[in-house]
Amino acid sequence: METQASTTMKKALLGLNCLILAIGNCGAPLVMRLYFIRGGKRIWFSSWLQTAGWPIIFIPLIIAYMHRRKTGGATTKTQFFFMKPRVFIASTAIGVLTGLDDYLTSYGVAKLPVSTSTLIIATQLAFTAGFAFLLVKQKFTGYSINAIVLLTVGAVVLGLHTSGDRPKGESNKEYLLGFFLILAAAALYGFILPLVELMYLKAKQAITYTLVLEIQMVMCFFATAFCTVGMLINNDFQDVQRVLFIEYEGLERRGEEPNRATLQKDMSVHANLCDRMVLLGCDRKVQNPRQNLNKYNHAIAWFCLMRSHGFVKNHSA
Repeated sequence: METQASTTMKKALLGLNCLILAIGNCGAPLVMRLYFIRGGKRIWFSSWLQTAGWPIIFIPLIIAYMHRRKTGGATTKTQFFFMKPRVFIASTAIGVLTGLDDYLTSYGVAKLPVSTSTLIIATQLAFTAGFAFLLVKQKFTGYSINAIVLLTVGAVVLGLHTSGDRPKGESNKEYLLGFFLILAAAALYGFILPLVELMYLKAKQAITYTLVLEIQMVMCFFATAFCTVGMLINNDFQDVQRVLFIEYEGLERRGEEPNRATLQKDMSVHANLCDRMVLLGCDRKVQNPRQNLNKYNHAIAWFCLMRSHGFVKNHSA
């Protein structure tokens, strides 16, 4: 009876994970492309979002820990983590590679239509089969060979006809750069998947569902850390802070959600007003608000405070 219940639970967890994976693989490229179409330009930020939800994995880990603690007895010491240092180091390295793959994917999606990028990403099956053969000695079948040939030919055809689905205003150089970067992302992810399986084989410990969740959490954490470093170097956090500040101020002023055109208008208006404040000497510490975002936000805060008390008229008209 317990064996049957355990088998049913494994099938339920497998089905749930397959459903979540299908939703993520189908929806992520659409949402990512929508971000860039709507004017988003932060590639590192888009890469960061792909694995930033890693703390959610703590929820099933805590549930599993409480279940083990409840059924283990009072005399048995319950471990929260099963991961050994050997597996942790391997998960860290794979996580960094995952962060690099996230960046390549985001850059490619920023330059290519969803249909083209999705088809190119699908070629990771060919790379996965090739690296699986080299790393874990997986054998080829007739079905896998046919799929590899068809996907490879499809990617070649897309590469030869680069003018049919190119976004407006995008040069041939940018399109080809996006094409080869998304292809590199597919190749890298095709290398990561067999590498994870190789880690399972070399782990020298039982591979349980809890251990797999721990490995995924460590991988996503270091992938997010890798993208966080990129965001810090590229000053993405300061740009996001500025946009959120202006959006919040627009919500407070109009009592409604501002659209993209209104948000851009507010940004230009606030930038001009900050320049005027510098010229008028309202805040002499702000020498160049366009180059120093911290001082720029400081000037905007002063302007909003002055306008809220009626010392500054609304110049947006």
